[in-house]
Amino acid sequence: SNYGQLADENQRLIINKHLAGDIDNLAHLLKDISSKYRYASDFTIFGLKAALVEVMSVFPVYRTYVSKEGVSKADRECIQRVIAKTKEKIPFFINELLNELSFIEKFLLLEFDEHLNQEDKDKWLHFVMRLQQFTGPLMAKGVEDTVLYVYNRLISLNEVGSTPSKFGVSVEDFHGFNQHRIAYWPHTMSGTSTHDTKRGEDVRTRINVLSEIPEEWESYLQKWQEINDPKKDCVGGLDVPAPNDEYFLYQTLLGAFPVDESEYSTFVERIKEYIIKAIREAKVNTGWLRPDDDYESSLIKFVEHLLNKSEDNEFLPAFRPLQRKVQYYGVFNSLSQAFLKLTSPGVPDIYQGTELWDLSLVDPDNRRPIDFENRAEFLKEIKTKIESDILGLIEELLQTPETGKIKMFLIYQALQARREYLDLFQRGDYQKLIVMGSLKNHIVAFSRKWGDSTAIIIAPRLLTKLVNEGENPLGEQVWRETRICLPSGSSLVWKNVITQQNLKEEKEDTLWIRNVLNHFPVALLINEQGETNNDSEPKVDSHN
Repeated sequence: SNYGQLADENQRLIINKHLAGDIDNLAHLLKDISSKYRYASDFTIFGLKAALVEVMSVFPVYRTYVSKEGVSKADRECIQRVIAKTKEKIPFFINELLNELSFIEKFLLLEFDEHLNQEDKDKWLHFVMRLQQFTGPLMAKGVEDTVLYVYNRLISLNEVGSTPSKFGVSVEDFHGFNQHRIAYWPHTMSGTSTHDTKRGEDVRTRINVLSEIPEEWESYLQKWQEINDPKKDCVGGLDVPAPNDEYFLYQTLLGAFPVDESEYSTFVERIKEYIIKAIREAKVNTGWLRPDDDYESSLIKFVEHLLNKSEDNEFLPAFRPLQRKVQYYGVFNSLSQAFLKLTSPGVPDIYQGTELWDLSLVDPDNRRPIDFENRAEFLKEIKTKIESDILGLIEELLQTPETGKIKMFLIYQALQARREYLDLFQRGDYQKLIVMGSLKNHIVAFSRKWGDSTAIIIAPRLLTKLVNEGENPLGEQVWRETRICLPSGSSLVWKNVITQQNLKEEKEDTLWIRNVLNHFPVALLINEQGETNNDSEPKVDSHN
């Protein structure tokens, strides 16, 4: 189904099941006021209620913020779009609702009639404030807790505040988002995991890999379905799991599969608990109010078959090659995601435990106790090795990504830079950088500048077509002639604060990726005007 259609249908479902009384009250409020207007006095409770249901079922945001101070430009545009969309989609046989919809629009925009007294104005505002209280819960129950478990095209997109129908963004869109943010919300929170996310940040980055290899993903999917078809029970004439639930399950397993063998038995139990919550939230084959015990027990049995390590289970050997692949490339996706969060406009938020790989699922799974002692030991070890042999440490981290220490190292180094260059990251301007060369679409690059300090941020993307599984996206063999065009007058001398290595280029307007991403997959270059970097041997590029 179309995502927008699913969202509309499920918001209407929630209205009818859980908010019917509240809609009745709103309709009576509206009727009480409309009866005083000649052009609206013949509106019925039924008509007003029907119009309200149509408006609320297509509401695209959690809420507007109309108040006695008035209506903001953004809220005005949102309300006008909602009413226009509602008028377009209502069936021709209920065209009589068009007048009711126009009346509701007038209310929501606080377009008071000239003769209206203060008491009636207060009633208008009361109606609007009451309606705004319900659009948030409606979005939460209708979309967050229903559609995000039904629209399973790529479940990494099914996140709180996301738009699952928006399948990826261009680098240009990313820069546009950051430029808008620095102009209007420079200190807003940048979060990638919270207590309320549908799946951990590193689960999403793994699943995102599937978007780069759709043919391979489809091939594996067909193979798995063939292997697992005999394991399905028949309940009520239908195989369990239903195709949509099975598709959801495979993506979940790819995203959350543990890196540590010792966690496997716990993982199986977590998946069983999670999948029951997911299908109940979907409200298609079972639900919280009326659980289908037969469907649920058959699905649990199916999961146990899939994850059983016995020799006669054909699924795991067929599953692990793709799982290892998305895990491998997911590491680089995760590093880029964490790095861009830490260097883009906004205040980065690191949810507890996500200093290492976050392979958690929705609550209560993402609220399990965190081993802080373990993380403190890891950080102590990382800090010691940074001081003694940072390049040796980086090589070790790249060879053992499963520990998650590589992510902790990156977060630590980036946070150190943010602390040292506070104004640069909190107040510095944002400039997208032009990338040249045949691999330009595989790099995100921008600069931050404040006073005499400049930072250049470089992160790779879409690596499945760039390096083989097991190869690191580093050095000349990978990046060849890929380069960043810098503004004229830029420094020749930079320090990569992630690797602590100095870099010197021959041309002030060119930065070669092969020289920058030669030890670690992302780079944070910083220059302070007049810095000479005489304290260590600079890296000089001799190529044109």
